[in-house]
Amino acid sequence: MKEALLYDRLDKDRVRCRLCAHQCLIKPEETGLCGVRQNQGGRLMTLVYGRAISANLDPIEKKPLFHFLPGTPSLSIATVGCNFVCSFCQNSDISQMPRDEGRIIGQDLPPAEVVDRARRDRAATIAYTYTEPTIYFEYALDTARAASEAGLKNVFVTNGYMTEAALDMIGSDLHAANVDLKAFTDEFYKKQCRARLEPVKETIVRMKARGVWVEVTTLVIPGLNDDEQELGELAEWLVGVGPEIPWHISKFYPTYHLTDIDPTPTATIQRAREIGFKAGLRYVYSGNVWGDEGEKTFCHNCGRLLIDRVGYSISSNSIRQGACPDCHTPVAGVWG
Repeated sequence: MKEALLYDRLDKDRVRCRLCAHQCLIKPEETGLCGVRQNQGGRLMTLVYGRAISANLDPIEKKPLFHFLPGTPSLSIATVGCNFVCSFCQNSDISQMPRDEGRIIGQDLPPAEVVDRARRDRAATIAYTYTEPTIYFEYALDTARAASEAGLKNVFVTNGYMTEAALDMIGSDLHAANVDLKAFTDEFYKKQCRARLEPVKETIVRMKARGVWVEVTTLVIPGLNDDEQELGELAEWLVGVGPEIPWHISKFYPTYHLTDIDPTPTATIQRAREIGFKAGLRYVYSGNVWGDEGEKTFCHNCGRLLIDRVGYSISSNSIRQGACPDCHTPVAGVWG
């Protein structure tokens, strides 16, 4: 048990959580939407501090981050819980456990041990992933601060629903993020995730303004968010934030509550990639389509193959001092 950050005490022992855009009003002995932050006698407590449900060494490409220290290992941790209720959640067994099973489990893994393990494993980064790092913010924050002191970088794989106050608090200890931009309509977010679109867009803009390296992922689901006009509007909005932001367009496979929808056709992913380039994005990638050309990184100026990649593995990387070796055009990212 640890007292939570970012909440207000109200009358009748109620509290208002200020961690994410839901800003839950929580009565005594109840939890917020995430299921892991509980009002105990007028104090908001986090129920998952130091309780890791997963701790694995992954390639950074699995996050996916293709322009942030490519080819390096990342120690990836998570707790149970999430502040979204996505019908298509790919990690529902742990993200929805508090809600679906009424359980909170995990092994004791305090921040100092996370950092020690990352250093033993020669990881370049610690990734807060698998579930939503915002809901275990206190744990992630303490770990991130210790990691920065040890010379490691910190990565969030996130739905982007944290408040500006949360971003301010983690500050320069957050170095990169992959943000799920799940669709580009509020209707989708409300129906499929029990959330809203605008706070996610705001987070992407705020992260970029703070110097966090940002990549964006969209899981394309047939019949729900694969409309070409919507994909074009999403891509155009991203260009407005920054044309150098890599956009990962991932193939959907049936899971959780969406088992009656077929996997996304590969042709749909490839068409979405074309839409992204046409809008003006410089780096658009195919996700969950192993062996596709869209997994590789090309120079946006001359078309030179820069990183030959299949899945999470890199066979060659010709970027030199952050630039294309042929035309010397800078390649956006963090390379060294």
